[in-house]
Amino acid sequence: MSEWTDAIVGERMTVDNQFNERVAASRFSSQEWGLIMTATDLEIENADDPDAARVVADTSNLPAIMPELENLRSQMAGMGGAPGGDSGGSGGGVVDSIKGALGLGGGGGSGGPSDEELEAAERLVQEYADELQAHLEEVGKWEQVRLAYQE
Repeated sequence: MSEWTDAIVGERMTVDNQFNERVAASRFSSQEWGLIMTATDLEIENADDPDAARVVADTSNLPAIMPELENLRSQMAGMGGAPGGDSGGSGGGVVDSIKGALGLGGGGGSGGPSDEELEAAERLVQEYADELQAHLEEVGKWEQVRLAYQE
């Protein structure tokens, strides 16, 4: 079923560009967003029903990559480029990254990504899927894409 997504590469690029602002306003950096999207598959739910069909995000692979998000943040923090919205306190950097990796940092105590983080990623990916469908409808390609998905 990847053929249907191959057919809309240009449309996805347009939506990606439009969605950049939404990503920038989220808790995720653009690098983290790229990783999240790599682990996400887009599908069309109820493709056989023109009225109920919709683009949905299959996020079943996200839990597996969530630890990589933490690694990415640790690397960015070590380079002085930690994304905003983290602890907000002074200090930080390498020591906090090491503490976090060892599970000694503040926060949830698990040292790994939280359920809240996963839910935020899932919500953002579904927002992207909704935007993609709205764009496809706007440019008159939704019906063609829905039918191609069924093949």
